[in-house]
Parts: sequence; structure tokens; C-alpha cells
Amino acid sequence: MELSTLKPAPGSKHAKKRLGRGPGSGHGKTSGKGHKGQNSRSGGGKGPYFEGGQTPLQRRMPKRGFTNIFKKEYAILNVEALEAKFDAGTTVDTETLVLSGLVSNPLQGVRILGRGDITKALHVKARGFSETAREKILAAGGSIEVI
Repeated sequence: MELSTLKPAPGSKHAKKRLGRGPGSGHGKTSGKGHKGQNSRSGGGKGPYFEGGQTPLQRRMPKRGFTNIFKKEYAILNVEALEAKFDAGTTVDTETLVLSGLVSNPLQGVRILGRGDITKALHVKARGFSETAREKILAAGGSIEVI
């Protein structure tokens, strides 16, 4: 077998239908669209949500809720991830977390939560800490700083 002899599997390739190319093609004149009417026109036909004239489902459903424009989005990280990734005595801040791959998009900052255990003394700088995360980091001999 050589690269020059490779061919696609039979039936896997189809020539595109060439519309409007004369009477000999079988698809000339009206290009298979019949005569006149909505569906023969450019852009003709009904949209995917058209329901025969009745009010579409998306318009019958009530609007609910709102988007709080003051909401703060934090990247969330647990202490078990810090334990696995960093050595004792390391200063862990947003930049370090992005470089280590633990946080891809820090948004308005990083919030540390308390799932898992931590035994290394780390100096952690973050936007926020849960109570359990705060206790575990301090109990391990580390320090925290809210930035």
C-alpha cells in the first residue's frame, strides 16, 4: 500500500447537487423548488420555532429571575489541591496558582475552601477563605493573607 493508491471508502464521498445548470442536468430552471410560492423564494420557508401561527412555546413561557450585575465570580480551590501541588514554605498567590495550572481563570480572585487535609506550612494569599480552610492552614503552621 502506498499513499498514492489510497482512496476513500466506496459510497463515502458524494458529488454536490449542481442546481440551475440547464435542462440536461435534471435540476435546471427552478432548481428543484417547483413554481412560485414561499419556499421557492430566497430565504423562504418557516423558521425552526414556527408553530403554525400559534404563539411559540418560547414566548408562552414566563420570564423568570434576573442577572445580578454586581455578582462577584471567584475561582474556587480546596486545600487538598494546595497540599498536592506545593512544597512546604511556599508562598501561594493567584499568579502561582495560574502558573501551576490549578486555576485557569482567576476572575475576581481565588477563594480557598476546606475540603481535604493539609499538612504543609504554606503562606496563602487569596481573595477569600472559608472558616474550615482558614483553620486547617493555620493548624498546619501556615499563614493566610486576604488580598
